[in-house]
Amino acid sequence: QVQLVESGGGLVQTGGSLRLSCAASGSIVSINTMAWYRQAPGKQRELVATITSGGSTDYVGSVKGRFTISRDNAKNSVYLQMNSLKPEDTAVYYCNANIWTVTRPGKYDYWGQGTQVTVSS
Repeated sequence: QVQLVESGGGLVQTGGSLRLSCAASGSIVSINTMAWYRQAPGKQRELVATITSGGSTDYVGSVKGRFTISRDNAKNSVYLQMNSLKPEDTAVYYCNANIWTVTRPGKYDYWGQGTQVTVSS
C-alpha cells in the first residue's frame, strides 16, 4: 500500500518560518497532483496549496506570497515552505497526493497523518 509521512511541524513565533515535508512510499507507479491542506480547531479542512506533476502551483489567497509549495519527483516528496507565519496559520497540516499504484488500477487520493503547526502571537 501507500503511506504519506509528514514532518516539520512545530511551534514558532509570529513572523517565523517552518518547512513541512511529506514523503510518499509504497507500490507507487506515478504521482499526479500533490497538495497541502490544513484544519484549524472548529473549522473545516482547507486547501492551502497544490502542485501538479509538471510543477504548476496554486495557493489559497491567504497564503499567497508567504508560502511556497515544491516537490521532488525523484523522492516522491512534496514540501511547503511557510514564511511570515501568522497566528491564523495555526492548524494541523495534511499532505495529500493523487497516486496510481501497482496494486489497483486508477488514481486515488492518499493522506498523511497530519502535523501540527502552532504560531504564537
